[in-house]
Amino acid sequence: MTLRRETRDGVLILTIDRPAARNALDSRTQKALLDEWLRFRDDDELRVAVLTGAGNEAFCAGADLKELGAFYRSMTPFQRRERGEREPGLGAITRNFDARKPTIAAVNGTCLAGGLEIALACDIRIAAEHARFGLPEVCRGILPGAGGTQRLPRALPLGVAMEMILSGAPIDAAAALRWGLVSHVVPAAGLLEGALDIAARIASNGPLAVRAARDAVHQGLTLPLEAALRLEQFLAEPLRQSEDAAEGVRAFIEKRTAKFTGR
Repeated sequence: MTLRRETRDGVLILTIDRPAARNALDSRTQKALLDEWLRFRDDDELRVAVLTGAGNEAFCAGADLKELGAFYRSMTPFQRRERGEREPGLGAITRNFDARKPTIAAVNGTCLAGGLEIALACDIRIAAEHARFGLPEVCRGILPGAGGTQRLPRALPLGVAMEMILSGAPIDAAAALRWGLVSHVVPAAGLLEGALDIAARIASNGPLAVRAARDAVHQGLTLPLEAALRLEQFLAEPLRQSEDAAEGVRAFIEKRTAKFTGR
């Protein structure tokens, strides 16, 4: 098994388990990730996913270079481009797929190249103190091709993102926290539990509301403000008539924990 799966109270935990290869993704692991993300999307009992890597050295090194050469030789550039237009990207989440549920990257070590692009495709990132982040592709004569040139400038101040992309130089966990690339930096021993604390808090909320709020953010980011505000209202109104909204009000009045059902 190159991908470990665990569930805890509505939270899916996926661990890329190839520490000897710095948790790089070979075709087998890529396929396993796609299967798990599809399962996560379609299972209403699963509300949040946490993605991490085995060991303390690397979160994920991106695509396995041992297979990458054969992949490029197997198709022409045009064939690869067409395939990229229709198939899920690296880690099955960087392109052409959205589970429409919150995802958290628990970055347990170096997070470079495709590994950072996968982490950027997650909604929330939490890092161990020794984690490092970077997109070194230009040092190899290529560019970040799994979302790095698009998501990093949306996650960081433009000048910081440009320096990382154009120089290939990495930043440490403290800088990642300072610039907002991650929301928490914790000791390595507490990384998974820290991610699960966040996941549990999200999972305890109304699942319809969480999904709609996430949609509002992701879809609204590319819209002018007035259009984004209309989108927000469009998504908010149906929630106000849901059973979950009524339960939320009752629980508040009765001073108890709400029991949301997703209806």
